Parts: sequence; structure tokens; C-alpha cells
Amino acid sequence: MAGKGKRMRPHTLTVPKPLIKIAGKPIVSRLVESISQICNEKIEEIAFIIGDFGKDVEQDLLKIAEAVGSKGRIYYQNEALGTAHAVLCAAPSLEGEVVVAFADTLFRADFRLDRTKDSIIWVHKVENPQNFGVVKTNENNIITDFFEKPTTFVSDLAIIGIYYFKDGKNLKNELQFLIDNNICKNNEYQLTDALENMKNKKLVFSTEKVDEWLDCGNKDATVYTNQRILDIHKNEKLIDDSYQLHNSVIINPCYIGKNVRIKNSVIGPFVSVCDNTSIENAIISNSIIQSNAVLSNVNIDNSMIGNYVEYKLKYNEVSIGDYTILS
Repeated sequence: MAGKGKRMRPHTLTVPKPLIKIAGKPIVSRLVESISQICNEKIEEIAFIIGDFGKDVEQDLLKIAEAVGSKGRIYYQNEALGTAHAVLCAAPSLEGEVVVAFADTLFRADFRLDRTKDSIIWVHKVENPQNFGVVKTNENNIITDFFEKPTTFVSDLAIIGIYYFKDGKNLKNELQFLIDNNICKNNEYQLTDALENMKNKKLVFSTEKVDEWLDCGNKDATVYTNQRILDIHKNEKLIDDSYQLHNSVIINPCYIGKNVRIKNSVIGPFVSVCDNTSIENAIISNSIIQSNAVLSNVNIDNSMIGNYVEYKLKYNEVSIGDYTILS
């Protein structure tokens, strides 16, 4: 999660993308929980590979690891030199069984990790494979070929960015080989090159298909992911008891955090409102509103509102970063 999240600006100017909250929880927290469920046993350590995000962010990440009973560890990628280089930054943690995950992707799946396999790559069928890294498989769901953003159709099974390795040392050695031999494209070392080398050395890559793949790469995708997460968890308690509702309607599913005040408004469906936010004379649907915001006299849909925002204008769709006043 060391990237700058440029496609999610202005929200990522103040908050690293994986810590943006979806239905009240940071993206990376939801990812950690999902991986923990699939592993179906205690994860010993969670290594976060980050940029210079500051000590407060690092403490938040360590708490996310603790929440699933794991030890957190922080590594740094100080230069944007590609996915292979990023994973290798956590070299001391690449021992034994390892799951590698990119922290801006969420998924829904109903299976348990088969730890007898050498390696597993999570995949999902997509309509536009030319935009993704894809794999070809044989009749036993074993990967025969990797392709990075193919210009002609070869497969519609996209790699979602989650991988299992029975022996992390194999991965570490191949990543180091790329660096030592300067095998890169556009000054970036790619994880798929390491995987191809491992396959050529007879390591068997199996696939597992997820039921749903949810991207958080930009504003629209993140708002849609928020909608899906709310729908998936609609039978759970998503509204905190401390919220104040005056002459207003909440159309579920919605997430409402602590000490939220709503007056003369219609909220929902598919709206997340984080702690200490105040909303008055508003109609809001399919949107994410972070903490400590103040909204009045607005009518918005498909929008993202950051932390400590004051917004009082009547645009129908907005994306407003933290600490902004528009009135």
C-alpha cells in the first residue's frame, strides 16, 4: 500500500487510500478481515508496505493487525519501483506460508485456503481483460500462462491482486533475481515477471475464483464498493445507537457512525456517514461521507465527502477532500 493513490485525489492528499473508510471501516481493515476468514486460522504477522505516511497512520495499521490477533510490522517502499520491488521491501517477512495482497481491492468469496497447494492466485472473470493482468489455465485450473494487459483476447480471468505461496522464500529469491538482473519495464519491477520465472521452474500455480471483486481505485469505483458492502452486510447492525434523527428518514442499507446528527433530511439508500458528522436539509443517496463533516441544503448522489468538510452548495455529484469549505 505504498502508492500515492493519485486516481483517488483529493481524498488521498490527506489519507492513504487503503485507510479511506468504506461503510465505516478502512478498506485495508476489511481486506485483512476477509483474508483472515479464508485462511481459517490465526495469521502470525501482517506486514504493511507503505510510503512515508506518518506515525499516526502506522499506529492505525498496527491496530488493524491486532484486531485479528496478529502482530503488525511496518516496511517502507521509498521509491515507486513497481510491485515486485514493493513486496521485496518486506523480505524479512517472506518466510513460510505467505499471502500477498494489494490493499485497494476487496473481494467476496466462499472457500477456505487449500494449504496443500504450492501457490494460489485469486482470479475473477472480467468483461475488459485488456485492462488487467490475466491468466490462462488448463482443465485442472492450473495456470499455463501469464499476460499483462493483452491487446488481443487470450483469457478473461483477471488477477485480482491476492496470492498465496506455500514457501515465501521461493518468492523472495525470484524477486531478488529481478532486482539483481535489472529485469524491469519502464523502471518498474513487476510481480508477474517473478511469477512467470517461478512457473518456468515448475512451481504449480492453481487458481481460486472469487464470487465478487470490488475495486477501490477511483471515486466512482469506491462509491460502488461502498454500496455493495452495505448490501452484503444489510442484516447486521450498521447504525450506531448514539445518532440523533429529527424529522428525517433513513432508507437502508446505510452506515451511520457515532454522534451523527441528521435533521430534515432523507438519507439513503447506500450511504455511509462516519462519526460526528452533521447533516441538515439534505437528500443524500449512494455516497460516502467521512467524519466531522457539516452538510446543509444539499442534494447529492454518487459522491464522496472527506473529513472536516463544510458543504452547502447544490451540485448533484461531488468529490470533496478533507478540510474543505464550500458554501
